[in-house]
Amino acid sequence: MDYVIAHEDGVLTVDTGYLRPGLAAVHLIVQDGRAAVVDTGVNASVPRVLEALAASHVAPQGVEYVLLTHVHLDHAGGTGHLMAALPNARLVVHPRGARHMIDPSRLWQAAAAVYGEAEAYAMYGHLVPVPPERVIAVDDGQVFFLGSRALTVWHTPGHARHHVVIHDSVAQAVFTGDTFGVSYRELDVAGRASVIPTTTPTEFEPEALHASIDRILAARPSAAYLTHFGRVRELERLATDLHRLIDAYVEVARSARGEGVARHLEILAGLHALMHEEAERQGWLVRGDALIELLRMDLELNAQGLGVWLDRQQLVSTG
Repeated sequence: MDYVIAHEDGVLTVDTGYLRPGLAAVHLIVQDGRAAVVDTGVNASVPRVLEALAASHVAPQGVEYVLLTHVHLDHAGGTGHLMAALPNARLVVHPRGARHMIDPSRLWQAAAAVYGEAEAYAMYGHLVPVPPERVIAVDDGQVFFLGSRALTVWHTPGHARHHVVIHDSVAQAVFTGDTFGVSYRELDVAGRASVIPTTTPTEFEPEALHASIDRILAARPSAAYLTHFGRVRELERLATDLHRLIDAYVEVARSARGEGVARHLEILAGLHALMHEEAERQGWLVRGDALIELLRMDLELNAQGLGVWLDRQQLVSTG
C-alpha cells in the first residue's frame, strides 16, 4: 500500500487521502497483535485505516483505543464510522470534545456554515455519533496501556482548548495533532523538515500554545508524529522555529488595521510575506506563487483564526 509508511517503532503513518496526498495522516500504534489509532481522518479515510490494520495483522476486534488529538473534522470527522467498525475500541478524547463525538450536530453546523452544506458533505460525509458508553473523557496525564506500551495523554491547549497530545513509551515519541504545527514533505530540504504554526479558528491562544510546545519538549521525545504530516525529528530546532513564528503571526495580526474583509486581507498578506521570508530562511525549493498555492488553505484559515483571536482580545480589553 503506497499510502502507508511503516516505522521501526511499531508506528504506521496512513495517508488519509484528504484533499490531496501528503496533507493529513492517521497514525496506528501496533503492539503484539493489538492496536491503537490516533485521529481518524474523515469518513472517506476509514477504508484505508482498516486496510492498514489488516496488513499489520490486527483484526478489528484487536483495536483497543481510538485517541483523538482534537475534534476538528480533518482529524475526527470519520470517528463514528470507524468506531462502528472496531467493536472493542474505546474513544479517548478531551472532555471538551467528548460531547461533540456523542452528538456531532454542532460540528456539522459549523462546517456547513464555513463551506456550505454541499461542500461540507463532499469533504466530510455524514457525521456518525459515537455511543456515550464507548467514550472516555480523558484526564490530563491519564495513562492507557496497549500491552506493556504506555500511552500518556496530556492536555495541550493553544491550537484548540480541547487538544491533547499522546506520549508513547516504546517509541519515545509524541502524537501531536496540530499542537506542534504542520510540516509538509514538499518543504523538506535534503531530509530536513520545517514546521509552520496552525492558528485556525476559533481557539488560538498564543501563550497556551507556547506552553504546550514547551511541555512536549520537556519530555525529550525522539520524534513527533504530526497529523499534517508524518514523523519529524530535531524537535528542539523545530520548536524554536514554532515559537518564533507564533510570535510573528501575533505581530502580523496586531499590526492589521481596518475591520472585516479589509483586516482579514491585511493579515493574509502579512502571512504570505512571512512565508516568503521563511522560504529564504529555510532554503525551501518551493518558492513564490507555488509556495502560496501549496499553503493557500492553511494561510486562509490561519488568517481567519488570527482575526477571531484579535476580536476576543478586544472584547477582553473593553470588558
